[in-house]
Amino acid sequence: MSRSDSPTVVLVHGAFADASSFARVIPELIARGLDVVAPAVPNRSLLGDSAYIASIVRGIRGPVVLVGHSYGGAVITVAGVEDNVRALVYLAGYALEEGESLGELQGGFPGSDLATALVHTPVPIEGSTAPGTDVSVEIDKFPSVFAADVDPRVTAVLAVSQRPLAAQAFAEKAPKAAWKTRPSWGLVAAADHTINPEVQRYGYQRAGMTTVEVDSSHLVMLAHPERVIELIEEAVRATAH
Repeated sequence: MSRSDSPTVVLVHGAFADASSFARVIPELIARGLDVVAPAVPNRSLLGDSAYIASIVRGIRGPVVLVGHSYGGAVITVAGVEDNVRALVYLAGYALEEGESLGELQGGFPGSDLATALVHTPVPIEGSTAPGTDVSVEIDKFPSVFAADVDPRVTAVLAVSQRPLAAQAFAEKAPKAAWKTRPSWGLVAAADHTINPEVQRYGYQRAGMTTVEVDSSHLVMLAHPERVIELIEEAVRATAH
């Protein structure tokens, strides 16, 4: 398959992370002849983050396969309705229903270890006298909650370089659900201590996705990059023309 007839793979990271969480996946995708874009998600609001990713997708000539990890799954659920999106790939992610929030989806299941590891920090909001709230993970708990099977040297860096998520993102409802009109694939991280695997399974099953399970921590792209690459390539092959 040549670059000319392959979609661009857009990798959307989640909360408490940045695009470096795809560091073991990107080189392999490029080596396979795929164009890759891995933008920095602002992690400020579901609606704002989705609009930002949608603008990047619109700027890409040709078809796109959108890949979302964790909170990035919620983002691609909304941004994935762009005309040139051919497929969605969820990695330990939130597959929201139209009109549903992150809090509502995960609120229907037992909580994970993440709930007791969160740090809430007030942050200034431009134009407002009231502060907002940033949510991050306690540095000491980050390895066990987020990346128990990742090289500890890598995890130590990730823990201190988190990209916090604004608290308001948990309550915003998805205005659209792209999986209703796009073929979708989902990877369940079966040993996930960040998002209850049942939350992942439920969302994927509801969407009728092609689903695989991997015995992995939340950061499956770093722990099992080969499985992630296989799933992305499956979506690419299925949607390339």
